[in-house]
Amino acid sequence: MSDVSTTTPPASSQALREALSDLLRVHAPDAALLTSLGGEVLMIREGGAHAVPGAGGLVPPDAWLDGGEMTWLTHDGALLGLIWTEEARPAPESMTQVMTLLLSAQVDSVSREAEMLVSQLPVATAWLDGHLGFRTVSRTLLDLLGLPEGALSGQVATEVWADRPGLLAALAQAAAGRAAAVPDEQFPRAGAEPLWVRGEVRPYFGGGSAGVLLTLQDVSGEHHQAARVRALLDTPGLQVLLGADGRVWQASQGVLDLCGGAAPDGPLWSWPCFAEGQAGRVNALRDLLELAAGQGRAAAELPVWQAGGMAPLSLPFTARRTAVPGMLLLEGQRPVERGAQGPAGLLGQVLAVTEDTTVVVDQAGRVQFISDQAARLLGVESGRLAGLGFTRVLADLGVQVYTPDGQVTTFPDWRAQPLPMDAEVVLGLPAGTARHMQVRLSPVALDGGRLEGRRADTGRTGVLISMRDMTALRHAQAQLRHDARHDALTGLLNRSGLREVVDRFVDGSAPGAAVVIGVVKFGDVVAALGRTAVDHLLIQVAARLNDLQGAAQGYAGRLADDALAVYLPGMTPAQALGRVEELLRPAFRANRRLVPLAFALGGSGLPRPGTPGQDPAGSAVLHEAELAMQYVRRGGVAGAEVFAPFMREELSRSFELEDALTEAVSGEQFHLLYQPVVQLSDGRALGAEALLRWEHPALGELKPGAFLPQVSRAGLVTQVNEWVVRSAIRDRGQVRRALPQRRGAWQVAVNLNLRELQGGAEFQGLLPLLAEEGAPDVEVTSASLMGHPEETRDVLNGLRAFGAKLSVDDFGDSATSLASLTQFPLDAVKLHPTLTARLPEDPRSVSLVQGTVDLAHRLGLRVVAVGVETPGQLKVLRELGCDAAQGFAIAPPLALPELLAWLGRQP
Repeated sequence: MSDVSTTTPPASSQALREALSDLLRVHAPDAALLTSLGGEVLMIREGGAHAVPGAGGLVPPDAWLDGGEMTWLTHDGALLGLIWTEEARPAPESMTQVMTLLLSAQVDSVSREAEMLVSQLPVATAWLDGHLGFRTVSRTLLDLLGLPEGALSGQVATEVWADRPGLLAALAQAAAGRAAAVPDEQFPRAGAEPLWVRGEVRPYFGGGSAGVLLTLQDVSGEHHQAARVRALLDTPGLQVLLGADGRVWQASQGVLDLCGGAAPDGPLWSWPCFAEGQAGRVNALRDLLELAAGQGRAAAELPVWQAGGMAPLSLPFTARRTAVPGMLLLEGQRPVERGAQGPAGLLGQVLAVTEDTTVVVDQAGRVQFISDQAARLLGVESGRLAGLGFTRVLADLGVQVYTPDGQVTTFPDWRAQPLPMDAEVVLGLPAGTARHMQVRLSPVALDGGRLEGRRADTGRTGVLISMRDMTALRHAQAQLRHDARHDALTGLLNRSGLREVVDRFVDGSAPGAAVVIGVVKFGDVVAALGRTAVDHLLIQVAARLNDLQGAAQGYAGRLADDALAVYLPGMTPAQALGRVEELLRPAFRANRRLVPLAFALGGSGLPRPGTPGQDPAGSAVLHEAELAMQYVRRGGVAGAEVFAPFMREELSRSFELEDALTEAVSGEQFHLLYQPVVQLSDGRALGAEALLRWEHPALGELKPGAFLPQVSRAGLVTQVNEWVVRSAIRDRGQVRRALPQRRGAWQVAVNLNLRELQGGAEFQGLLPLLAEEGAPDVEVTSASLMGHPEETRDVLNGLRAFGAKLSVDDFGDSATSLASLTQFPLDAVKLHPTLTARLPEDPRSVSLVQGTVDLAHRLGLRVVAVGVETPGQLKVLRELGCDAAQGFAIAPPLALPELLAWLGRQP
């Protein structure tokens, strides 16, 4: 199936597609834009746009997440598009700003006219109707031509450009339905060099009508460069720049003088200085050029007829390919020039073949030799620079020199500095690129001999300028510095980068607030959606924070896989939390579905109290906000809190408990207490509930509520459950052996985490023990019966098969489900202690317990009251038909020896 959309988009949408494609072509031709236009998701590149089939949102391809650089376009928290470049460099900021403007215009008003989009293009663009009347002109075209606002409104191109037949011919061709190129046109400019423009025209349809779209670009640089080349060839040397077909592009003044002062038409071999004489001499020049075009370089002695001369000169010529395809450089040498140019001997041979960027100048600074590598760097042919001042060459070519930190400077002066010397400069080249160069200046003997200090013992002394291109290294170093401070997925600052920036710009006295955002149950989200979709969600969260930091002049970052942060100057923590909550409230999109993520937010603010020696204010406020976020997230639900000192203490205590839990399980710091359960009809002891306690070395005895959350976070639920079951079965056996006549069938009940058992691994680990000893009775909470009914039923049936009786604990709380009483193989319900606590004074509680007892009995279930504290509660429970009870009115939780003594006193 083709992925190219076959429907014709609306005119305004088509105009926007072309505008975005043009932006990529001009600013980043290797980039791609993923965006949504006209109800479909599009992939836009410099050559056009195509629809992405089956896309339900702006989901980047996996390749975009594996490499390259991704930039997002946002507006008011909405993700407008994603720009991806294969090379690890961000998209140009100027392009992203204009794209954001165009796409946000679509979000704000989908019906925006196409001509409005044309007027916003960053390239010089004009939309003309079929009669070549100007409809819309971009601001950039008016600026390019130096025209005031509205200068072309209501005008017709045939009148405005009546003196430009080439431009009008191209416009007429486009109006007839054929695209055309606009030849180079010169426009005068007051007080400045003339402007040269080049462009293209094509038929254009938008806004409900047809017309012509004209785009122009400034090519003055090319013409000025050609002028500079002509100036550089103003030399008595013999240099000709020509094509392989012999057509001459430029010739030095020396060649022109040799041929009578003017350049005749036709190929070089037709010029009088080369053509006069026998035909074989012409063939020698052609053969030399053909050989150079094929092999790259060739040399030969050629006869040259001087104007007014009687006999030809036999001069050595060298022809070689240039960096421009199809173009050759022919260089000759007059007899008087032989031995006068270039370094001599072995040095000359080495420099001729070296790949280094090398220039040799004499003491006056005139170029004696320039390597091909250096000539390519400057964008000229090496033969044209012989004899010219090197610094003048740089100035004439428009080469700017900067320090590595971007300050304008001059090329190192070898006259005023001891040699050798080293420096690093940045060369701003006419093509718009910048190259970092390591420069070394060394004295050199131009005509052989030895150097004594800075002078040659014989002949001339010069300077060897060697330049090593460090651009790739400097870019790699800059990329490493960037990567060290930024998150690869979102492009936001990472933890160290955010702390560094906030520390640098926050002095601790100005008001401001940090908010740390944690995704609640991040692991569950990853398991449900997959890593790629979650990465897309994180990009959307980061885009909203990026939008917020820009509006508030703050800083955003990603601290961890599931935690992000933002610092907002001028706000209190409450204000900052409110802004972030509002920003994150709308659901996020993953593929075709909306995902309402839950967030835990922690905030902290400046100024804050501190003492010398503490962390910088910025780092401290981020740390406190993160502590507040962790405090909120430990509750497992979304929320927002401002940092308070007690949070640090509680989190510290919680971490200490987690660290100590492993030793507690292995070091027998856990123990069980047993609270007896008696039958209300006759007071007979039926069994006991095992209650877990932790004898902490420093904190004393801890109940489960104080450490079970840490058990879950530390991943020790399986070990703790197994310890409880083993210990309960062991103690049950001791009771049976100690009182075989009356307690031979004694049973204990344990509380197990049903959700852990549903995973299968823990239940399988208990099977050998249960098969050998028989299972204890098991109590599960009402909430654990909610959801996954098939898995829950399988686990409960498995426990029952090993002899366990099953009870629902805390029946009557907010999570109670009456349907669970019929769905699962239960034996009893245990009333929530709050039901018992209001007996017998509260009539409504009496009625509620009565109804629960009646319902349970109708379903064949026994009822056990928990938390019975008074004889009055026992009496009313007995009257209401409750089957059994436990609580301090009967016995407190007892250690095993105390339980044995208590049982010995019971009937």
